[in-house]
Amino acid sequence: MVILEITFYVFIVVVGIQVFFYGIIFNSLTRHKIVKPNQKNISVSVIVCAKNEAENLREFLPLILAQDYSDFEVILINDHSNDDTLNVMEDFKEKYSNIKIVNVKPIEKFWGNKKYALTLGIKAATHNFLLFTDADCKPLTHHWIQEMTSHFTNDKTIVLGYGAHKKIKGSFINKLIRYETFFTAIQYLSYAALGQPYMAVGRNLAYRREQFFEANGFMQHMQIASGDDDLFINQVATASNTTICISKESFTESIPKKSLKDWAIQKRRHISTAKHYKFKHKVFLATFYCSQLLFWSLAITLMILMFEWKIVLGLIILRFVIQLINLFLASQKLNEKDLPYLSPFLELFLIVFQFFIFIKNMISKPEYWK
Repeated sequence: MVILEITFYVFIVVVGIQVFFYGIIFNSLTRHKIVKPNQKNISVSVIVCAKNEAENLREFLPLILAQDYSDFEVILINDHSNDDTLNVMEDFKEKYSNIKIVNVKPIEKFWGNKKYALTLGIKAATHNFLLFTDADCKPLTHHWIQEMTSHFTNDKTIVLGYGAHKKIKGSFINKLIRYETFFTAIQYLSYAALGQPYMAVGRNLAYRREQFFEANGFMQHMQIASGDDDLFINQVATASNTTICISKESFTESIPKKSLKDWAIQKRRHISTAKHYKFKHKVFLATFYCSQLLFWSLAITLMILMFEWKIVLGLIILRFVIQLINLFLASQKLNEKDLPYLSPFLELFLIVFQFFIFIKNMISKPEYWK
């Protein structure tokens, strides 16, 4: 009985932590007002790093080149591909004068390191304002460049955007991937809105070229194969130099993995970089994840044992109401309106999935950029 009482009081604390995160921290995104900045006619370098992405470049590169923007170049980085990626890039270059190709040859010191390839691309860029996306990613409107770069100011040198994943009807794996992407965005955009930026996604990210060189590029974490987006932002982003762009015209969309195995390999890479974040960010993220895990495990335990079940049920309902309200409001801003309705099931699956990834990463190293 004493153990159950302790469990009950721990559960109350856990619910309080969850309510704090959903009701205050993550609510900062839903409270964020989408302000239309004055249009800026700044020169922009769009950087796309590709490795064995011939088919995706054929499909998505025309959407980048068709952007309604007066002055931009496209830096195409071929990172030692063994398919027709370079040939596709050269075919496009013959038709468009604003394309520059960087053909990366592998060297032993930086073998298979995407950061090395990106560094060469950034050095080749003509303009000071850089906008990044992936080869398997497309802008959803012709105003992507305009929307993202309009948030640059004298002080704001980093702009965090949203990169969604394509919706596939009837696929549970697709729902799960999109939910994880959506919820990750809620976290990093919310923290940035509160003045605590800690990561970004390379599918939709902009920063000044000078910001890169002032930070000595990726050298602080060059030995870590992944993290060209989140570790760099974790290193250089502050409340004063970072802003977010969540207008729907600024979104990009990527092709998601089609199998749980392929997605697990990808997530292992992403999760492995989190241990290199600043200490305060690791504390925030670990506290939230642990509170999620405890909420589900303690709620199920207490309800099965029927211990103070009326109070426990009331706390469960309170937590879910606050969570669903926040997710619904966030989904309106990020245009993911079908996801909140399945959030309890997707959340539980994701918590278990991430737990096993943590264990797997402790046993063996994840695979990296190939």
